[in-house]
Amino acid sequence: MINTGKTVGLIGSACGGLESIRQELVQPFLAQGWSVAVTLTPTAGTWLEASGESRKIQEITGFPVRVAPRMPGQQSPHPTVDCYALVPASANTVAKLALGIADNQALTTACEALGGGYVPVVVFPRVNAAHARQPAWNSHITGLRRAGADLIYGDDVWPLHEPRSAPGRQLPWQTIRERIQAAAQRS
Repeated sequence: MINTGKTVGLIGSACGGLESIRQELVQPFLAQGWSVAVTLTPTAGTWLEASGESRKIQEITGFPVRVAPRMPGQQSPHPTVDCYALVPASANTVAKLALGIADNQALTTACEALGGGYVPVVVFPRVNAAHARQPAWNSHITGLRRAGADLIYGDDVWPLHEPRSAPGRQLPWQTIRERIQAAAQRS
């Protein structure tokens, strides 16, 4: 194992692909010598807690999987990161991030990083065609791009499909890993 000394702050939300983040992101980055600190939206936290994945992620990373904010005066249980990656990011998470709504620990972390401009933020919107047709969607995508987010979005990486028309569809994990690596190298 090569120690890259890099740390990715992985932020997951409740949508398809969340169940695979350990195998597709956490383990590959750990195998390359990275540290991985995982923070989840409240619903994502409930999902991974119920499946036992939160415990498995904590065991292999050595860090708690964060869902709740820490108490005032408490030290962060996660190290300083070289890159944040919101993968997968639900339509709700993308919209809130674009609007600066930090109503949970995951979004607070992401909003601070995006607003601070000091840590690259990679976002993979795990959305379908109906989400993209919502009238405010394009402004959210434009706003995130203007803010400097590295969006993994478009027909070249994730052609949109109609709701419930592509069950079991795999996320573009290789592209996601490559974009996270490239972003962390720029930090």
